[in-house]
Amino acid sequence: MSSGKLRLRHSLRHKSSQLLKPSGLVVSTATSRIRSNHSITIDVQQLAMNVKVLSALEDNYMYLVIDEKTKEAAIVDPVDPEKVVSAVKEEGVKLKTVLTTHHHWDHAGGNKDLVKLVSGLTVCGGDDRIGALNKKVKHDDKLTIGSLNVRCMFTPCHTTGHICYYVTGPDGSDPTVFTGDTLFIAACGKFFEGTADQMYRALIEELGSLPPETKVYCGHEYTVSSLRYALTVEPRNVDLQHKMEWAKAQRAKQVPTVPSSIGDEKKFNPFMRVREPTIQKYTGTSDPVDTMAKLREDKNTFKPKM
Repeated sequence: MSSGKLRLRHSLRHKSSQLLKPSGLVVSTATSRIRSNHSITIDVQQLAMNVKVLSALEDNYMYLVIDEKTKEAAIVDPVDPEKVVSAVKEEGVKLKTVLTTHHHWDHAGGNKDLVKLVSGLTVCGGDDRIGALNKKVKHDDKLTIGSLNVRCMFTPCHTTGHICYYVTGPDGSDPTVFTGDTLFIAACGKFFEGTADQMYRALIEELGSLPPETKVYCGHEYTVSSLRYALTVEPRNVDLQHKMEWAKAQRAKQVPTVPSSIGDEKKFNPFMRVREPTIQKYTGTSDPVDTMAKLREDKNTFKPKM
């Protein structure tokens, strides 16, 4: 993990998680068009790339991924095209690629308008239902964003064509993954078009095999509510307790709780801990796939005590 300095602007203060301290976090200065109702805009500056976190709709995130070497950029799930174009102009970068995680309107719904605003875009995704798609990708396909390397990871379950995008610098540095609605901080997506076995493979065998320092950027700001559920499953998990305290402080200031990391998710995300005895005791199961199914069923009806 890189060790850049944390820069703060205005009176806003950012306290890094005890579990993950994203390097180079910069809070956007402007009362600009890219400030949203649910979260302020931040930049996570890494060695080879800058990830600009843009909020959209009620709780969505879009991510402008900038190759620092070439100033080429990609946008992940651009549901708000005008905000994306404003961010691109502000950064002075060349937007060349759209990385769509899945076809749901709150992720892919801006594609058709964005290609009208920015010419020559390559729109990637793993599902024919994605708007403006002109490059269908499959598992282990390779892409580039300037000098950055992108590996497509097929993670069906939330939808049948869901893709996560694993991005690294040219030398393999800065491992970063954009997980859409497959992996959330302390949770996972609903099984709309798939099974517990598919989600197990997506979380444990695919995403779980990435380096522990891999930064995780998910599709929604669900962290506090997800942590509430996780704490009912493992109330004595100290990592969970610390993460909740940190997340509440972040959200009180409208600061995004992304990124997390793969290593941290393995410490407190119950859906990545389905092989742990504490999780299986909660669900009354011994098979991790059954545990995954029971957890998701339980969370679907969970109503936190406020």
